[in-house]
Amino acid sequence: MYFPYFRGKTFELIAIRESAAVMANAGFIPIIEPVKENFNGLERTLAEISKNGGKAIVIVNPIYGDHAENQAYISQLMTENLYEFDNISAGIIASANTSPNTISDLLQVYEQHNPVLIHYGFTDPKFLVSSSDKKVKHNIFIDQYCTRLYRKHFNQTERTLVRDGFKKRKNSEYPAVENFSELHVTYQDEGMDSFGDFLIVGDEYSEGGGPAYAVAIHLTMIDSNKDDEMLVYHFVSTTNDTPTDPAGKFGQALDKLIAEINSQHSQFYESSAIQIFRHLHSVGHFPGLAMVKKLSMQHHIETLANYFRD
Repeated sequence: MYFPYFRGKTFELIAIRESAAVMANAGFIPIIEPVKENFNGLERTLAEISKNGGKAIVIVNPIYGDHAENQAYISQLMTENLYEFDNISAGIIASANTSPNTISDLLQVYEQHNPVLIHYGFTDPKFLVSSSDKKVKHNIFIDQYCTRLYRKHFNQTERTLVRDGFKKRKNSEYPAVENFSELHVTYQDEGMDSFGDFLIVGDEYSEGGGPAYAVAIHLTMIDSNKDDEMLVYHFVSTTNDTPTDPAGKFGQALDKLIAEINSQHSQFYESSAIQIFRHLHSVGHFPGLAMVKKLSMQHHIETLANYFRD
């Protein structure tokens, strides 16, 4: 169904934990690429997923973050701490920089963890088909790195297409609204069994941003007047000339958000995150930019869960 792709930053792991029941009930399966050295948050997140009867894919050879050069700790986590968790699959990234021998070795190491191949720029699909035969039943394709011809080699397996719908810009440069995706409607027309995205963060990875001259709140909405196309609204602060007063700028952006969701034409799903935004507006509280992103991610997940429930 839906495979949201997360990097394992703190606020993303919190979003997964707080959305674990929603995702489990909807049949959504998060993909988690661990980027932080400390695994405490990841282990708590996987425990919460398991408690709610959900599933997850943990990438064992991340290409970003603290474990990009050494995956020993991830191997220990998967083979010792999570060995008995049959709801946690091992995700193996096949990028342009991943050697064939590395993929073969990882497939053997994680054979008992329902390995999933995540195609991220690898150029020899025939090798992957031959080396993963009977070991891999699910292939995930990052859209911009995988052509239809490439994906065709894996048509005997379950196939998921992950497309980045978020166009990253400076906060002050976001338009009021733009297209996010139609893949939740058209993934079967693409010959896929399921779909995914990078939520409202995007595929581009960074350890942390600099000072924010503008504050932007990103919220997705499914527009029934446009064949259920998903749009993303960017509520941007009015003040953007200095990096000071993030709380005041958040208030400006939040004013715009509340005005839009209260308008007669609004089609935003009244998610738990929207309710929290309403509360923050009523009390005039700024929770921090990371928590704002977390709320936007939760809203995105709940919006899709509501769409497929209906």
